[in-house]
Amino acid sequence: MPQPLLAALLLLGLLLLVHVPYAAPQSFIGINYGDIADNLPPPASTARLLKSTTIGKVRLYRTDPAVVAAFAGTSISLLLGAANADIPSFASSPSAAAAWVAAHLPSSSSPAVNGISVGNEVLYSGDAALISQLVPALQNIYDALPANSGIKVSTVNAMDVLASSDPPSSGAFKPELSAALDPLLAFLSKTGSPFLVNPYPYFAYQDDPRPDTLAFCLFQPNAGRPDAGSGLTYTSMFDAQVDAVRAALDAKGYKDVEVVVAETGWPHSGGADEAGASVENARAFVSNLVSHLRSMVGTPRMPGKSVDTYLFAVYDEDLKPGKASEKSFGLFQTTLTETYPTGLMRNGTAGLAPAPAPTLRPASPPPAIPQVGHPSITLPLALVCFRSFDCELTVELSSRFCWCR
Repeated sequence: MPQPLLAALLLLGLLLLVHVPYAAPQSFIGINYGDIADNLPPPASTARLLKSTTIGKVRLYRTDPAVVAAFAGTSISLLLGAANADIPSFASSPSAAAAWVAAHLPSSSSPAVNGISVGNEVLYSGDAALISQLVPALQNIYDALPANSGIKVSTVNAMDVLASSDPPSSGAFKPELSAALDPLLAFLSKTGSPFLVNPYPYFAYQDDPRPDTLAFCLFQPNAGRPDAGSGLTYTSMFDAQVDAVRAALDAKGYKDVEVVVAETGWPHSGGADEAGASVENARAFVSNLVSHLRSMVGTPRMPGKSVDTYLFAVYDEDLKPGKASEKSFGLFQTTLTETYPTGLMRNGTAGLAPAPAPTLRPASPPPAIPQVGHPSITLPLALVCFRSFDCELTVELSSRFCWCR
């Protein structure tokens, strides 16, 4: 076998081995599947789309049995959702909770269900009656689950439950929420369930639209923000927000309650008054967040393990009320292609539509694209050009470089 060809084959094998971890679903990366729209593909098409990614779990807001069934055989686990409107009946009637579990939990082990989220941002709703019914509803749903199911039961919280979050070490819950929050945290600790929270660096940037804040929110190079209380330095708003929640839980004495990010994302378009809502920023945030999670570096306060994170969202939701950005968080189009490159596709394509025809590459490497986070690598001469699982990786003839784009 000619020496250059042998070198090329060896290099190909090495690079494929490097990228194998991205070929399988990753349990710490999930996505929200909202349905406030009138143009969504069938659930089976969405399940097939997500199976072609490295997304390992899906959060549902409304638990439609047809949607649940569509994920059977995909190796994607589900976080089932019960609406705020269900909470009063669950709280007052164990039989109503049991009926919901019987109707919505799959009868087989596929798809796997990792949790049930009862209500969304209830503590932020201002509805005193609903807030008082939350923990009884959680308890009745938990009691209705099959023995030893391992399914966690929790509720999703807005970042507004915090009275303080800057610096992260000062994280503390609002004192006025103690009557509702204390029994909630006790329930989560007793059942081994996580504290679900919705940190959005995008909204932090809306409150402080300066260039250095944008870089901090998009995981781009920045000077870092020291936290005098902990001695740690933060280089991303996401880590700072997550660690503020961690600090608040620790201050309450619940170091055993895990933090899970139920929603985070960045809109790819918005109104004239919505600073930073653009395709470029959405791509930077999502692709850099995915790279950050895959690095397993964790956060400064919780190093060495990526926090479980559900990206928002699969599709744009054209019927959603509110500002233009609220309708524009979709990572995918209803044509089953990516809205922008995310690094989530297993085969490096932009979705399930046919990949574009390859184009000739220049003899010299193109400029680096910092936000993607894949540096150039110096390599021996080789004759290889292929697509890897999370990007296009190219080795040029008569060049000693490879790069991802």
